[in-house]
Amino acid sequence: MQATLYRYIELFIIFILLPVSFIWNYSVIIKLILGVVGFGYVLYILLKVEKNKFKINPNLNWKRFWKMTLLKLLLIAVITTLFVWFTSKESLFNVVINKPFLWLGILFFYSVFSVYPQELLYRTFYFQRYQKLFKSEALFFLVNAIVFSLAHLFFKNILVLIMTFLGGLLFAITYKKTKSTLLVSIEHAIYGCWLFTVGMGEMLGFPS
Repeated sequence: MQATLYRYIELFIIFILLPVSFIWNYSVIIKLILGVVGFGYVLYILLKVEKNKFKINPNLNWKRFWKMTLLKLLLIAVITTLFVWFTSKESLFNVVINKPFLWLGILFFYSVFSVYPQELLYRTFYFQRYQKLFKSEALFFLVNAIVFSLAHLFFKNILVLIMTFLGGLLFAITYKKTKSTLLVSIEHAIYGCWLFTVGMGEMLGFPS
């Protein structure tokens, strides 16, 4: 009972209280310290408590993964290209055309230093720590998508919240099917890099 209560409190602090607090107006240094301490705690739990080894599963179905991911990417590409075309035509593929080296650098930095830590927290840690707290798998997935969206509250943009909520659902489903942080990170990176490429990066904090 105490362990269950501890996990509820842990979930509330890490996934709700902390990200919501980042929209308040207080020192950026304090926010960074809270973020680093929080992520350090997550890594400690994953390594020392959950005993993760972070080895790549040799039995991963790469063919199916790429097939499904590219199909979803095609749909996302069509929708987002049309969106940028009709709402901000001058932004369409602006960075990749005019600043290709910046584009390449941001894709690398984002994929390695942003996406992977996010997936460690919002999929690996979340699934291993809290799945037993939910009797309904649908509710478990829904909460995952909601807290992933809350992590982007500081952008103060409704469209970003909607996009990250939908992305959270997609990534939760992928992680459930594959049990692989690597695969869900690749999928996350592909979609995020595409949004930057097509011209929607500014609303997501990418430099332009």
